[in-house]
Amino acid sequence: MTTIALILVLASGFTHSIWNLFAKRSMNKDVFLWMINIPCFLLLTPYLIEWLVSNTIPLKAYGLILLSIMLQSGYFILLSKAYQFGDISQVYPIMRGTGALLVPVLSVLMYSESLSIFGWAGLMLIIYGMIRIGGFKLNRTMLQDKKYMKGLMYALGVGLCITGYTLTDKNILEFMPPLALLALCNIGYMLVLTLPALRSKAVKTEWKINKGPLIVGSILSPGSYLLFLFAMNLGPLAHLSPIREIGTVFGTLLGIIVLKEQQGRMRVMMSIAITAGIIIIGTLG
Repeated sequence: MTTIALILVLASGFTHSIWNLFAKRSMNKDVFLWMINIPCFLLLTPYLIEWLVSNTIPLKAYGLILLSIMLQSGYFILLSKAYQFGDISQVYPIMRGTGALLVPVLSVLMYSESLSIFGWAGLMLIIYGMIRIGGFKLNRTMLQDKKYMKGLMYALGVGLCITGYTLTDKNILEFMPPLALLALCNIGYMLVLTLPALRSKAVKTEWKINKGPLIVGSILSPGSYLLFLFAMNLGPLAHLSPIREIGTVFGTLLGIIVLKEQQGRMRVMMSIAITAGIIIIGTLG
């Protein structure tokens, strides 16, 4: 794995945590997620059309593209629901941790990638830290807490979508550049978010209250994944995907400092454990 790939994936994790914080603090989650994707949609759609006219891709690629759009669209729908029912410092580690576990395992099986014994140990440290941060419990009390269980189910759904589109996009990058793939994903976002956002009649209110976060989010949301797409062209997915979960550390700290969420000491300690796991994978993985 190159130094450039490492820098890109760390930057991707950091920017991802920032715009997710903005999404959690927004008044209407559907409206916020819709609005931050409008600029990218307007800017990249003409580029995508020009690229498709000038290039040919096999039929297999169109099937993968459709699958990626469906998974990315499902990601945004479930993400909105997850933040309605759970704290960012709880649901964010669960949905990111699901992908952090499944993507490396499936990458080894699907793409013949590999992790050393130290890499697997680092991965397990990351997963453990995420589970503790997320307060993942299935005792009788938690099972009877409908809000907790809804947040958990939506977060797990987001994690499965992340796993699916990450593995799919790794294949798609063989046929098209990252910018064109990002443009296609944005079309999917607009298809699933436009109607709920307009039906809410909360667009003007959201803009009035969250103008700054919307502007910054419109850069960081597509930008965070674009950085990761570029990184996937430079290094093995089994290594890069866990390292991107540095965003969980940032997300947890932001949840504690900015949103005043509870259990700060334990979550800071687990953030240190996650960081240690990331360092192990980055150096010995």
